[in-house]
Amino acid sequence: MTKEHGVTQERLLIKGALVWLDGGFRQADVLTDGTVISRIAPAIEPEKDMRVVDAPGLHLMPGLVDMHVHLREPGYGYKETIASGTRAAARGGFTTVCAMPNVLPAPDSAATLQQQLDIIDRDAVIEVRPYLTITRERKGHTPIDAEGIDMSRIAGFSDDGNGVQEADTMRQAMETLGDKNLFAVHCEVNSLLRGGYIHDGSYAREHGHKGICSESEWAEVKRDIELAAETGCRLHICHVSTAESVELVRRAKARGQQVTCETGPHYLAFTDRDLQEEGRFKMNPPLRDLRDREALRQGVIDGTVDVIATDHAPHSAEEKSRGLKLSAMGVVGLETSLGAVNTVMVESGLMSRERLVEVMSVTPRRLLGMETELREGATADLTLVDFDREWTVDPSEFVSMGHSTPFEGMQLKGDAVMTIFRGRIVHDSLKPAAEG
Repeated sequence: MTKEHGVTQERLLIKGALVWLDGGFRQADVLTDGTVISRIAPAIEPEKDMRVVDAPGLHLMPGLVDMHVHLREPGYGYKETIASGTRAAARGGFTTVCAMPNVLPAPDSAATLQQQLDIIDRDAVIEVRPYLTITRERKGHTPIDAEGIDMSRIAGFSDDGNGVQEADTMRQAMETLGDKNLFAVHCEVNSLLRGGYIHDGSYAREHGHKGICSESEWAEVKRDIELAAETGCRLHICHVSTAESVELVRRAKARGQQVTCETGPHYLAFTDRDLQEEGRFKMNPPLRDLRDREALRQGVIDGTVDVIATDHAPHSAEEKSRGLKLSAMGVVGLETSLGAVNTVMVESGLMSRERLVEVMSVTPRRLLGMETELREGATADLTLVDFDREWTVDPSEFVSMGHSTPFEGMQLKGDAVMTIFRGRIVHDSLKPAAEG
């Protein structure tokens, strides 16, 4: 055993798993020693000081990465905390999450960022990379000054929760900040919202609700792609929900532009025809129609959509109990994401298991400049998955403080049974392992 930051590190021997190697799975044994993978071989003999994890039939991959979560601290700890949110992430198989900046104070300077980092350093059980804001206090008017800020722990820049309405402000921000890190943009034109709170589709019309038109998203996607082309900014578009947005990204990629995007598991699973008069179906952007869902699925399959991210957005039970019209926007997803994506996209035959690993682990790692392969010497951030495990979503069993999910009551297939962060087991739902 070794020690890292005062914590005892076990030598872990994972035997017989199907291991992610060179872009596919093949059976191997994997040994961790301290914080790193020390050996990968067809067969490794156990030794007395090893903890042995028998894993035949299970799949071992680089730890899952969620590029879009809301951990609510500082400022809103009654919704979620760094401690509860990262434990929920570990339960879902994630070893790194990227925290959006709609907290209080918003991380728009070295001082405000440090308040968040102090909580992360104290309470997080996995890696948390915060986003800095694009504009001061996320108000959309003045780009921040990032000079002197250590960018090594930062995911990028985002005003998520708000679209930057002024094109000149966004252009200036891209010019001054775009060479430092990823720009993760929330695309929403406020003047097109018109009081809407679900998709402007058949359900809204039939039930007397105000709708959010698709153009409120894709119009700003179009603008930001054009601004990124002008400035050379590396653009990442958050929570894409419309067919038009997918096509705009597809065309930008075809032109050779550095544009990536993400969508969420709920947009791949549901449409506005699945809505119920409950807050657990309310999020921003909203669930769209069948045409949009099919475009998103095809975008994931063909690589136009690069990443699946949860947009995990916990609220209190009271805030989510007010129906579609009055409930707070946002649903949780860290503990359901893997099972939902596997059930909806892989078990249905729409895409391969290998593609799931790409969109939930390999590609977000690449975008964040992280190790993308399992290899000797790499950091031991690992997720062990049972793709055959069937389970029913019961929010009362969530680790997250937020319990509002459209997947409630659904049977999913596939689950993380062990999550290893820097050589330490931070989630384990396997039976007790044998000692070598």
